[in-house]
Amino acid sequence: MQVVEAGEGTPVVLLHGNLSSGRFYEHLFPAAPPGYRLLAPDMRGFGDSERVPLDATRGLRDWADDTAALLRALGIARAPHLAGWSTGGAAIAAYALERPVASLTFIDPVGPYGYGATKLDGTPHYDDFAGSGGGTGNPEFTARLAAGDTSSEGDTAPRNVLNSSYWNPEHREPREREDMLLGELLKSATGDDGYPGDTATSEHWPGVAPGTRGILNALSPKYCNWSALVDLEPKPPILWTHGARDIVVADGSPWELGTLGQLGVVPGWPGEDAFAPQPMVGQIRALLERYAVHGGRVEREWFEESGHFPPIDARERWSARFFGFLESVG
Repeated sequence: MQVVEAGEGTPVVLLHGNLSSGRFYEHLFPAAPPGYRLLAPDMRGFGDSERVPLDATRGLRDWADDTAALLRALGIARAPHLAGWSTGGAAIAAYALERPVASLTFIDPVGPYGYGATKLDGTPHYDDFAGSGGGTGNPEFTARLAAGDTSSEGDTAPRNVLNSSYWNPEHREPREREDMLLGELLKSATGDDGYPGDTATSEHWPGVAPGTRGILNALSPKYCNWSALVDLEPKPPILWTHGARDIVVADGSPWELGTLGQLGVVPGWPGEDAFAPQPMVGQIRALLERYAVHGGRVEREWFEESGHFPPIDARERWSARFFGFLESVG
């Protein structure tokens, strides 16, 4: 595993999201307070880590196991603070369900019932979880990703997806850093064992159901479900930060099939009663409210002008909030 590392002391592991790498966090490290050993690994299928297939039927438990193996390899026995962005949010929850943690920080996380095809309470629209998984990836974007396209031509150019979806579209990183982050995105493994993963057919709209390999299948509600966090004992403190302008993890995200059907982008949508857009933020909020009711400590912060990744477009405020939370946990 490739790891960006800084500092000494209490272990803090920061897991990146889909189509990114540990380097998306490295700008936070120089100004971090002392006393923390910061680790930002490239997860399975991304960045410069060894290419290993992802078993989607385990949800994000492969990522959780890889994180545990990394800590063992580094000789770290102490329970870590974990932060997870988007896909990484589901991975840190999977880790906490099986191992001790000092705290959990969710950054615009994939919700407790995975990505796509579910109602507010996590119930799937169809028994086969149609409308989620590898078949929902945009084929033009996938082709441009596989080709290493660095242009800025068209909505599906990886560079334009980065700037329109990863952070507030009015935010721009310096060009040299934008090029670096784009290069990290383009390292993502593609195909059945990477992005988007394999797919299965379905008799239900939109005709695709989850396969068993690759990252979008690992995020399908068929396999990704961390709602059992509510029953965890002892309950680690939780910080949830979220960008109000996030279009990736949002109620009615334009990346999700229910919304795309409602907008007419994917034809044949069966209507609101059969396949409403997924209320992603509502699902996260409801679960964390239950966590608090059952005795857990939950802190929340909404970043009004941020997109999907406040650590970049609200770097100073997010960093102060994050490290302040870690200090309060001890």
